[in-house]
Amino acid sequence: MMAAGAAQSGAAAAQEPERAPDTMAARVLACASCHGENGQGTKDDYFPRLAGKPAGYLYNQLLAFREGRRKYPPMNYLLEFLPDAYLRKMAEYFAAEQAPFPKPADPIVSKTILARGETLALHGDPAKNIPACANCHGPSFTGMEPAIPGLLGLRPNYISAQLGGWRYGTRTAAAPDCMQIVAGHLNEDDVKALAAWLSSRPAPSNPTPAPQGSLPMPMACGSQSN
Repeated sequence: MMAAGAAQSGAAAAQEPERAPDTMAARVLACASCHGENGQGTKDDYFPRLAGKPAGYLYNQLLAFREGRRKYPPMNYLLEFLPDAYLRKMAEYFAAEQAPFPKPADPIVSKTILARGETLALHGDPAKNIPACANCHGPSFTGMEPAIPGLLGLRPNYISAQLGGWRYGTRTAAAPDCMQIVAGHLNEDDVKALAAWLSSRPAPSNPTPAPQGSLPMPMACGSQSN
């Protein structure tokens, strides 16, 4: 009888379904097909890198998708019922990842356009009220804590699409929405130039975002106050 009981117990144990580990790494596997196993991004132009970006920035974007300020149905659906605390844990997880950067994109624009992108990124265009990207995103474009993202490791089509979203109001952030203000001063050629130049930049030796308050931001930015 004891042998039969042991056999039944063993059979029951064998039939018990395998459970995934209760870790954040396991929980965010749903993100991997679009953003890569470690948040490094994929070959798809429109699925961006998440790894190493400031947690405050990632958290703000998760909120924006959940609340509909950024519109992409799969993201809106996945995040619709997730609470703030869980979104913050997701953001902190990907912020801590240090996945390698992809190879920089080979520019397919003229040298003149590429030079315009470099000028806008490093110096801006005061005549058009366009501040330099480096003022907020850092001279190495690695972002600044707690909520300004790095701009490296992104494909030109993605950069162009996001700048277009701000220009046309399909992507918004907390007021004052500084990126919508800046993007509103860009024309199509400026967007093309910035996308080409930024996507061609190699990753720096230290991709860590700059400390909070260390960059000379030219205007108030609502998302940064978080």
